[in-house]
Amino acid sequence: MKIAIVGATGLVGRMMLRVLEEQDFPVEAIIPVASAASVGKTIVFRSKEYSVVDAETAISMKPALALFSAGGAASLALAPLFANAGITVIDNSSAWRKDTAVPLVVPEVNGASIGVDNKIIANPNCSTIQMVAALAPLHKAYSIKRLVISTYQSVTGSGIKGVNQLEAEQKGQKSAKPAYPHQIHMNLIPHGGDFGSNAYTSEEEKLVFETRKIMSAPQIAITATVVRVPVTGGHSMAVNIEFEKAFDVDDARKLLQQTPGIVVQDDPAVFLYPMPKDAQDKDEVFVGRIRRDESIANGLNIWVVADNLRKGAATNAVQIAQWLLKNDLLKQ
Repeated sequence: MKIAIVGATGLVGRMMLRVLEEQDFPVEAIIPVASAASVGKTIVFRSKEYSVVDAETAISMKPALALFSAGGAASLALAPLFANAGITVIDNSSAWRKDTAVPLVVPEVNGASIGVDNKIIANPNCSTIQMVAALAPLHKAYSIKRLVISTYQSVTGSGIKGVNQLEAEQKGQKSAKPAYPHQIHMNLIPHGGDFGSNAYTSEEEKLVFETRKIMSAPQIAITATVVRVPVTGGHSMAVNIEFEKAFDVDDARKLLQQTPGIVVQDDPAVFLYPMPKDAQDKDEVFVGRIRRDESIANGLNIWVVADNLRKGAATNAVQIAQWLLKNDLLKQ
């Protein structure tokens, strides 16, 4: 199988290549795709060098699959060209997530939403992915009524510009191309994405829309606050859940422990709880601080952490590809 990586030179594109290699995905050849400025550069995959090409060349090479992480504008322009050539696209941008004809997929939650005719599949926002992975088993058991979400998002979510700004400021320097309107070193910025007319940001709105779509639960009331924090290991989330049904906290904890891909780290006696430094470079979603919200009848608080470049982007995209292979939805 030939696989195109569109945006291969970026943080997520490089992580996609790494995860494909680590997961031993059946790849005959990689086709790295990037902007004109990067064409001709080389990418190493499984000890072999591949030259970066443009999108038109990649399509002519007839890959079975294209993993996109090149931004929304590039995805809107290029994904249909790949799809019309019979190439299945898994897109990591926000370009296709609201399209009713495009499945928005976290495989362990709603992989079955992918049909044989879906040539474009949307990868959700990084924070949404880790959160719904933890929420899905709880929703199935107790029916979620309302979510109050606060995120603590790594600078890696802003790409290399975010990382460069933090590193420059840590050295006492000013970033040449800052990702944020304020200093991020020794600071928190309660702002992710663009502000809308309702004073919520696009990152906050994604959490609302995407959670409902993935979980097929338009009735869930959701409110969110996104905060950028000066860490690089992954995104963290405080999630307050109100259920329709009564629950036992120990039973909820066991449900999470039994869910594939979830690692429960929850022992206050020894100060055990998830932290981004421990989630970095891991594919699992880590859940801790599991406790009843004593202010409402059926409330639960959880703390969710995952590496946003891996599970929140690259790993989920590769897991979608694995789902396609397993269910004979991908031509080789």
